[in-house]
Amino acid sequence: MAVIHYTEMKDKQTALERLCDRESGVSAHYLIGKDGEVVQLVDEDKRAWHAGVAYWRGHKDVNSASIGIELDHPGHKFGYTEFPRVQIDALVPLLARMMKTHDIPRANVVGHSDVAPMRKIDPGEFFPWERLAEYGLALPTPEVKLGDPFTNDGAFYLALERYGYDITNGHAAVRSFQRRWRPQKIDGEIDGEIRAILFQLLLDRDRGNAR
Repeated sequence: MAVIHYTEMKDKQTALERLCDRESGVSAHYLIGKDGEVVQLVDEDKRAWHAGVAYWRGHKDVNSASIGIELDHPGHKFGYTEFPRVQIDALVPLLARMMKTHDIPRANVVGHSDVAPMRKIDPGEFFPWERLAEYGLALPTPEVKLGDPFTNDGAFYLALERYGYDITNGHAAVRSFQRRWRPQKIDGEIDGEIRAILFQLLLDRDRGNAR
């Protein structure tokens, strides 16, 4: 897996100091600055403590199965903004090489909020997932073809768990799903649009189109 985060700190130096501080209990494999500089902090074959308590597709110890990429960004705490193009330009080749080296499927390139919906909202609604998808580095938002198949909220939650999310807190899981797949409206409420998106994601996966 590859997990994308934002630092939610005022500047890159502050983030570096924290990521390199043994007492912080936090680390990541890479930090990408707003200027596009890529700093490797942990070898890819070593464990980094970036995901915390997290879950994805049966993995309860995400840190042991993932590479963590931190993006220098103020986050929601210090004024949420779009990600600089030069920063994403640096992320693209790094992620492409990483995915090829470690055989990471597009479906396992996720945000921190996807694997820890009760605690995290990064990289947030402005992260350009569709741009990564254009390069084959993330799944695109699916084109909905078959409408809303779920008869009740319980069926939706079961499908959401089947797709990979931790549904311990249903409202948080829905918000996380919306943040990734329909960022223009994040309210934690199940509606026909997100039901249809989830159904299409599952169909694509079952048909082998989601690797």
